[in-house]
Amino acid sequence: MPLHPDALAALQFPPNSQRAIFAGGCFWGLEELYRKDWGNGKGLLDCRVGYTGGHTEAPSYGDVCSGKTGHAESLLLVFDPDRVTYRQLVEYFFKMHDPTTLNRQGADTGPQYRSAIFAENDEQLKIAQEIKKKVGEQWYKGKPITTEIRRATQWYDAEEKHQEYLTKEPQGYHCPAHFTRSFPELK
Repeated sequence: MPLHPDALAALQFPPNSQRAIFAGGCFWGLEELYRKDWGNGKGLLDCRVGYTGGHTEAPSYGDVCSGKTGHAESLLLVFDPDRVTYRQLVEYFFKMHDPTTLNRQGADTGPQYRSAIFAENDEQLKIAQEIKKKVGEQWYKGKPITTEIRRATQWYDAEEKHQEYLTKEPQGYHCPAHFTRSFPELK
């Protein structure tokens, strides 16, 4: 059954809303933390888990888990930049997963679990690269940041059972690498 690419694109959001796409291990953990810390009026308007960054059209979860599609398990956010900035969301991304492990978060291994930021435009690309550099210098000294930063490619929503999975299945798998680390403010 083909997946619907980008269901959020069909929804009505305020005209100033923006999008951000992050990959940092299991997409369930990303979604859970972004909803918890940026939802409820803090700027997150909605989000979907899905697949991007690869070469296979309309992949399934099983396809992506094979590691052969090039896609990463990812999170597509729609946010209100008057409440939360793209910069804040990127800084948060580097706090809530380990960007120093190549193709892995905790026990989850493979290219589908890589750390990546898929920028929607040149401004996002510049901000993500700037923050990655600062994070490497200030937060993860001596450890290389493996986060891939590149322009966004075609987005595919994951199957419905994966959307808000940890809300539906509170005892479901929680990646131990997903938690908010405490770091000083970036300079």
